[in-house]
Amino acid sequence: MKSEQKKKIFETIDIEIQRLHKNIKQLKIDSRPISPENAIGRVSRMDAINNKSITEASLRIAENKLKSLIEIKNQAQTKNFGKCIKCSKQIPIQRILIVPESKKCVNCAN
Repeated sequence: MKSEQKKKIFETIDIEIQRLHKNIKQLKIDSRPISPENAIGRVSRMDAINNKSITEASLRIAENKLKSLIEIKNQAQTKNFGKCIKCSKQIPIQRILIVPESKKCVNCAN
């Protein structure tokens, strides 16, 4: 992999990490416990609880993706960076730019 390609990948990863940090911060605010006095009625409270569950799931997904991106960024200095963990072929640069945390090529991911 060329150094300019790695630089582009690092930039993409850094941008995504920054975006995820902001997103996680907002999701943590949105997933705070719902106090009973904030509800207008039973239905609105149930709706708020449901929305909180969805927000918590989004938070878990974002945290997992952030963890994967940080792991990939740390592994980027190794000689196996950008290679499929299953078939050892080079993962196309376009795939890495779109899904930087991918560890498998398109064929092996299916």
